[in-house]
This record gives sequence, C-alpha cells and structure tokens, in this order.
Amino acid sequence: MSGDRPIVRSEEEQARLNRQLSEVLQELRIAMPGVQLLFAFLLAVPFQARFDDLSAFERDVYLATLLSATASSALLIAPVSYHRLLFQRGDKVRIIRFAERSALAGLMFLALSMSGAVLLVTSYLFSDVATVVVTAVTAALFGWLWFGLAWLRRLS
Repeated sequence: MSGDRPIVRSEEEQARLNRQLSEVLQELRIAMPGVQLLFAFLLAVPFQARFDDLSAFERDVYLATLLSATASSALLIAPVSYHRLLFQRGDKVRIIRFAERSALAGLMFLALSMSGAVLLVTSYLFSDVATVVVTAVTAALFGWLWFGLAWLRRLS
C-alpha cells in the first residue's frame, strides 16, 4: 500500500490471494493443537514429583524443548495477529508471505520440540544407545516428512 490509497487488484488476482490466505490459515489451524498440547505437557513436567530425578543433561534438554515449543507457538500464532492488524489495508501479499515464513519456522521449532520431548523421555527411561537411535529416527522422520519431501520435489 502506498500512502492511504488502496492497491487495486483484478478480481482474478484477488480471488487467488484470498485462496492462498485461506489455505495458509487453515494449515495453521491444523498445526496449532499439536503445539498447544506439547506446550501444555512441557509446562506441567517440572511440577511432577520425579522431575527432581532428572540429570543436568535432561534438565537442559527440557529447557531447550520448552523454549522451542514456545518459539513454535509464537510463530504459528503470529500470522493471525499480523493478518488482524493489517486487515483491509491492501497488504494481502505481504500477509501471505509472512504467514508462509512464520508457519515454516513454527513447524521447524515444533519438530525440534517434539524431538526434544522424545529425547527427554527416552533418556529418562532407556539406555544412551536407545535414546540416540530413537531421537535420531524421530528427528529424521519429522525432517523428511515435513521438509525433505517438499524440498526434493521443488528441486526436481
């Protein structure tokens, strides 16, 4: 938008932008319950009686996982606020680009926090070897399914 004059777009372009915005907001609606559930779980963990039994490493993993889930929540919710604050200001292209980037970054932090939660649980319950294997497989699964397949397709 330049000054206070709205940007004039063709009906076809407007329909395409509306569809893109609707799609990205729908994708965020799908991702949010997962991050909210994980975040709630992580907030409750320190209040459990056995939290004091965690090693220094496990506490560090917990903190990194909690912060990653916090970042994921912030990034996945940010497009809603951004859209609301810029609503009907002729800036839909910027809103869509911000939402896409924010969603991808939020998913990256969600994958990290879910892998961190797996690391935390497995390190508490199992041997170091099992912990490394399960966490590596988990991280690889998220990386491949959420990012790798699409990026591979974009390259071809």
